[in-house]
Amino acid sequence: MQISGFEDLRVQKTISNIYKAFEELILEKDYSKITVTELAKRAQINKKTFYRYYPTLDDLLSEMQAQYSKQYLEIVKDFHYPRDLKKSVRAFFEFSAKQDPAYDKITVSQGSYSGIRQQMIDQVEKNTWEQSEDFKKLKAWQQKLLLTFIQDVTLAGYRRWIEDNKE
Repeated sequence: MQISGFEDLRVQKTISNIYKAFEELILEKDYSKITVTELAKRAQINKKTFYRYYPTLDDLLSEMQAQYSKQYLEIVKDFHYPRDLKKSVRAFFEFSAKQDPAYDKITVSQGSYSGIRQQMIDQVEKNTWEQSEDFKKLKAWQQKLLLTFIQDVTLAGYRRWIEDNKE
C-alpha cells in the first residue's frame, strides 16, 4: 500500500515499519527465505496487520519495485531512444547511486530477485524505448537484440560498480 500522506498517522507508521523491516530482511537473506511471520515480528505488527495491506510478500516486493520504476521513469520521461542511450545509462547510475542497499541487492542479485527485477525493466522499457518512433522503425529482431544488449551490459556494469564499492 503506497502511502499518500492522507492516511491516519498509525497507518503511515505501520507501512513505514513494514518497508523498513522488509528492506532489512532483503539485506540479510535471500527473498525465498523471508517469511511474513519474520517480517511482522521485525515490523512489530501482527501477521493479520500485514495481510490487511499486502496479500503476499510478492505484492510488497512488486510495490517496492513499482516505486523504483516510477521514480526512474520520471527522470527519463523526456529522453528520446535510442538517441539518448548515453544519457539514459548515466541517469540509471545516478538514480541507482541514491537508492538504499536493498535496491542494490534486488538490482544485482542473480537469485530470487531476478523475476521482479525483470518486471521493473519491462515496465521501464514499455514506457521509454517502446514509445520511441525511432525504435519502432527497427525490425523486431533488432529491437530485441538492442534491448538485450543494453540490459545485460548495464546490469553487468552496475553489478561490477557495486562490487567495487561504487568507485
